[in-house]
Amino acid sequence: MEDDPLLDRRKETKRKQIQRNGTSSGETSLDEIDHIDVMAIHKPKNDFTARLALSIAACTLGSSFQYGYNTGVVNAPEKVLKGFYNTTYQERHNESLNCGDSASNCTTLTILWATTVSIYCIGGMLGGVSAGYWANRFGRKRTLLLNNIIMVIALAVEILSKNLKSYEVLIIGRFIAGINAGINTGVAPMYLSEISTVSLRGLCGTFNQLCITFGVFTSTVMGLNHVLGTDSHWQYALGFPALMVVWQLCTLSFCPESPRFLLIQRNSEEEAERALVWLRGTHDVSDEIEEMIAEREHAKHIKKFTVCDLFHTEELRTPLVICLAMHLSQQLAGINAVIYYSTSIFETAGLSESYSQYATLGTGAVNVCMTFVSALIMDKVGRRSLHLLGLGGMFIASYILTLGLIYDQYDSGHSWVGVICVLAVVFYIIFFASGPGAIPWFFTAELFAQGPRPAAVSIGVLVNWSANFCVGLFYPFLQEAIKAYSFIPFVVFLAIFWVYTLFRVPETKGKTIEEITAQFQTSVRYSPVPVTDEND
Repeated sequence: MEDDPLLDRRKETKRKQIQRNGTSSGETSLDEIDHIDVMAIHKPKNDFTARLALSIAACTLGSSFQYGYNTGVVNAPEKVLKGFYNTTYQERHNESLNCGDSASNCTTLTILWATTVSIYCIGGMLGGVSAGYWANRFGRKRTLLLNNIIMVIALAVEILSKNLKSYEVLIIGRFIAGINAGINTGVAPMYLSEISTVSLRGLCGTFNQLCITFGVFTSTVMGLNHVLGTDSHWQYALGFPALMVVWQLCTLSFCPESPRFLLIQRNSEEEAERALVWLRGTHDVSDEIEEMIAEREHAKHIKKFTVCDLFHTEELRTPLVICLAMHLSQQLAGINAVIYYSTSIFETAGLSESYSQYATLGTGAVNVCMTFVSALIMDKVGRRSLHLLGLGGMFIASYILTLGLIYDQYDSGHSWVGVICVLAVVFYIIFFASGPGAIPWFFTAELFAQGPRPAAVSIGVLVNWSANFCVGLFYPFLQEAIKAYSFIPFVVFLAIFWVYTLFRVPETKGKTIEEITAQFQTSVRYSPVPVTDEND
């Protein structure tokens, strides 16, 4: 019987671990090592440890939560903030921005508000496209920690805007907050993917989305009329994420850097092993170390990767197109039209302002609950299946919402139409949270090896934020122009992306990164970025 090189490596690793830990006198027989090796392979492992949970919570509550909160914080207090704009404009120009006074002034208010919403996405694009660079230069963990400096600046500017009586300052603050969010949306899923085991990648990635939805929900609560959504306190609603900055600085600082980053890109095997031991709660991390070493050694003998190869090489271009389609399917489905403007959508359906705010709060709670359910089933059902289910359900819900809005436009006064529209939005959120909300963020990290991953993630985040920007900027004008028909474009996009997912998107559940990337490989192979010394 021929020797198995992989088994020999495992035996040697076990022998070194025994000697290092002092559990052997050096006289351990080969049979005993074989026995230890078999036990190590077949012994059930508790992949989800308390320290891994802390790392996930430190990352997502400090980063993903901020992104979700700042996305939704301007929704519930929309009328209060527009009132601030109107008062400021009136003091400067001695004329009102109320739509009843002048059509041109009404357009000015719409432009100012659309800019306030969408400038966040412009910042997100800049932050997102640079996320890969910062993640490679400083590391995943350190980038997330340093990014809090940007958030503190953004919060200070937003809070000061009220005292300065300047909506321009508020818009600048939203732009800076967007830069922070763009970096977070690129680096946080990367960090989560690289600290998790294969069996927990889906759970970790979905927990990222869970904290985003929790952030949106919290922002809705803070923006209610009887909480902080008032003329005198709205600035404090904008400043609430400061608590999450403190949380991340106090927790993530004690968590390890990504083991894959340490070993493959910093060439520090000892630090990577220490990080894995800390995360897994066991010294038996040899299999994961071997996989990373194999990827690093493989990288030394193949052609160097460049960003252009993402577009010029089929084995990288194909997964890139898939990941971009996944990101576009999330944003062009209309989710941020619902998050940014759900209160006005419900008012269009005939609900009062207070009822519209509570309906928005209800949809946020549903989003959180369903994302939690999605986290539990993601690694059992699979990414592709849940994405198809989500897009299909959103298509049906969007179609029903459109019919309800059209019916109310031509025959208003029926309270049941408002109920149907609210239920349609609720089911829309349920299906969004079941898959499309979480999957695009971590799916990109699963499709690429260590080298191309940061660049691919940055491009994916850029496209996601670009689509987010277009929806946030143009939807209010679309709603004003065609009113009840404003969701029809989203219905069409949902149908297109459902068909694309059915025929082009692969399943990644339960597969290693090597197995996934092998599906796209051709005869020409490209390596991760060159290994550099930590002190370089």
